[in-house]
Amino acid sequence: MSPLALAGTASAAPAHYGCGSTPPDLDPEQGTGKANGGNMRTGSSTACGSRGLAHLSHTVNYHCWTLGQDNHTWTYARNLSTGYAGWMRDDLLEDNGSDRRCPA
Repeated sequence: MSPLALAGTASAAPAHYGCGSTPPDLDPEQGTGKANGGNMRTGSSTACGSRGLAHLSHTVNYHCWTLGQDNHTWTYARNLSTGYAGWMRDDLLEDNGSDRRCPA
């Protein structure tokens, strides 16, 4: 494999963060009115268990986003109102989630 191919692979974001994964907090964005009853899952897949829900009245802090196995983008967030943290599908978030990509 050429060095260029290796460099390109190393910089790509993971296609999926598995159940139980926690990425770094790269996004300072936080606020209310972001999630309307969305599950906060242990990984970027509906196959991963839910850690709790995030509601519009809750304050959430985004960390970053990744591409899930379902080809949707997912944002990892901490719910500052409940203490739960997990992955939420971006199309279920009022503002489409984080604008910071999770590292590979």
